[in-house]
Amino acid sequence: MSAIGVRDLTRVRRESPESVDRAWAERGRRTLGTGQLLVVAADHPARGALGVRQDAMAMASRSDLLERMAVALSRPGVDGVLGTADILEDLLLMGLLEDKLVFGSMNRGGLQGASFELDDRFTGYDPDQIVAKGLDGGKMLTRIGLDDDGTAETLEASAQAISALNDARLVAMCEPFWSVRSGSGRVANLLDPDSVIKSIHVAAGLGSSSAYTWLKLPVVEEMERVLDATTLPCLLLGGDPRVSPEETYASWGAALAAPAAAGLVVGRALLYPQDGDVAAAVDVAADLVRRSR
Repeated sequence: MSAIGVRDLTRVRRESPESVDRAWAERGRRTLGTGQLLVVAADHPARGALGVRQDAMAMASRSDLLERMAVALSRPGVDGVLGTADILEDLLLMGLLEDKLVFGSMNRGGLQGASFELDDRFTGYDPDQIVAKGLDGGKMLTRIGLDDDGTAETLEASAQAISALNDARLVAMCEPFWSVRSGSGRVANLLDPDSVIKSIHVAAGLGSSSAYTWLKLPVVEEMERVLDATTLPCLLLGGDPRVSPEETYASWGAALAAPAAAGLVVGRALLYPQDGDVAAAVDVAADLVRRSR
């Protein structure tokens, strides 16, 4: 199938929805390889998380997001993408997933700000569909809140998904956080080294095998000590930085030097950079990864 533009996506979806399955079947794939990876993430909207820095609705326009993704995926050194089915299928129809690694986002049910946020149900991809579509793995957000009963359901579901993906010999990308609720009920992820280390140990123990389990971890202080907590490959989370780009890039570069570092997964920081230049932001991240390979 020929690639289409953003303006044609709705027409194609309406007139020939079967073209999505055909495009998955025809997509050119690549291997993980042995070097560090740069993966662009775009699964935030499905959880109602549309904000970037001070703009609460920065990611509201799907056409704008897709155009930014198109720029990012066209840059040298970008290995793949992480997203929910709706976004990945748009990118697929646009011809942007050829020879890219593709990871499906699995649990988006813990909506930002909801009373059930930590009961993060698996409302996106499941392991069977990840296999059927020829994706390269699945990602699950696994927040651990000791004062929230929803954590138990999330841990169990994450463990089941990790076991199934390991059985299929596909990457099970687990993103753990040690989380708390404030007095207002808002969920906050604890980003001190000890909290991240505790989350690593819980996540690494989930499932009946860890042979294909990777961790997706935030870049925090004392990353050498943090990454010494596991032998699993770790993709470093770029996040939505509140500091200068220079400080952000320096922290990424230092963390990538650790033996457990397997690359970067970055979304908002690259797609919505402070100066608006997506290509330049992606190129800096790609250069950091390239120098660490």
